[in-house]
Amino acid sequence: MKHDIYQAITDRILELLDAGTVPWRNPIKRSAAGNGLPKSLASGKAYRGINVFLLAATAWCKGYESCYWTTYRAAQAAGAQVRKGEKSTLVIFWKQYAVTDAQSGEEKNLPVLRHYHVFNAEQVEGIEPPDRLPPDDTAAPFEPLLEAEKIITGYARPPTIEYGGQRAFYIPSEDRIRIAEPARFASREEFYGTLYHEFCHSTGHSSRLNRELDSVPTVFGSPSYGKEELIAEFGGAFLAAAAGISPPTIDNSAAYIAGWRKQIAADRKLLVQAAAAGQKAADHILGISFTAAASEEPADDLPVTPSPAP
Repeated sequence: MKHDIYQAITDRILELLDAGTVPWRNPIKRSAAGNGLPKSLASGKAYRGINVFLLAATAWCKGYESCYWTTYRAAQAAGAQVRKGEKSTLVIFWKQYAVTDAQSGEEKNLPVLRHYHVFNAEQVEGIEPPDRLPPDDTAAPFEPLLEAEKIITGYARPPTIEYGGQRAFYIPSEDRIRIAEPARFASREEFYGTLYHEFCHSTGHSSRLNRELDSVPTVFGSPSYGKEELIAEFGGAFLAAAAGISPPTIDNSAAYIAGWRKQIAADRKLLVQAAAAGQKAADHILGISFTAAASEEPADDLPVTPSPAP
């Protein structure tokens, strides 16, 4: 059966999108030694076209910090070895083939799409990624925010938290959060805001508030996916407010929510429902429960105190 490269690329892109591999918010600082563009380890040249997306998105998804990629043979030629069990990433190129025109008999070059597979430099033993920075002994250590830390330690029966890579995500099937090291973030507030967002996702697990995250996969771009992101962002904003985190992080949340304006416009109930679910997620993490919601209307048996005139 002929290998359909176009279909393979399409399937890979859809797979990445379904995994939520879209950098809407990334407050994590990139390496100063790289500009984020995928490059060949052998030649140092940058990839182009769809390869940029395929490799950059894969690096984002897998948490690779290096922008450099190599083929299996090139790694072996350099005296290195791809780690056992590592999976390659598809890249494509156009190769010119000389053919003879059936009618005119003239020679001409015909571009034909070809493909091969590469591995990130971090998947290879015996290779030091050129863009890996040495430890900065002069950098100030990360100083936790006391009130923000109380929310983390106060989360009863929380998901597992794993530090590493350059992005943050929650894996419902494993009940696990992976997030970059705190010092990698642009600010302490951004670290806590990002972690709180993932915390709120984790409340959707069947062992907590059961939004069916670990039983019914949410597909990127679907209404259920959008609503879950809104829930996590609302909840994260509530937690940030409880921790006394500075306004810029809350502003980031508002900008993020505004990104879903198309979906919000199509469903007038979405914001109210997502905010309520986000509040419930934050309450669960904070260990708060209410028997009744607050109301602006006084109870019938209580006197109404008029507001003083301005």
